[in-house]
Amino acid sequence: MINGGCRKVGHKQRLHFNRRQTIRVGASVAYAQVGVIGFDGPIDLQSLRLYGLPEAAPAVLNGTPLLTGALVGSGRREFAAELAWDLPSLAPGATALLDVTVNGARAGDLATASLVSSTRFIELDAAVWSNNTVRVMARNISAATFDLAAATLSVGVAKRRVP
Repeated sequence: MINGGCRKVGHKQRLHFNRRQTIRVGASVAYAQVGVIGFDGPIDLQSLRLYGLPEAAPAVLNGTPLLTGALVGSGRREFAAELAWDLPSLAPGATALLDVTVNGARAGDLATASLVSSTRFIELDAAVWSNNTVRVMARNISAATFDLAAATLSVGVAKRRVP
């Protein structure tokens, strides 16, 4: 929101920066860069650039396929990883933990895990533990001890939606 004098010129509204102006931005904006023109007459707002986390940007601004360099992957909402996991022998109620690297995962993102296995007595839980790391917990929910062969573990991360 830009507070200040405003007058219509043709079909445009013209801002006059003839006194101190205030620009209020949302909490997700790290900083703003303002460009103005006109040093000897009316000063017009030329550009306003807002800088923040990619997940806070609207889809129309974020995730453009033309992004290159450090911005490749910017705007992606889903990340995944797969690896072989040879679970240890699990007694009834016992758990096993595994940290999986999922590049792009951040605290607060939603994580899921699935194991390619024929047993339904191993319950999996996944959470983003730290940046780029998802912790997967396997729990034996049966009354018997299980020692499964190595199986493929799939981990998925979905970016949180900023309201």
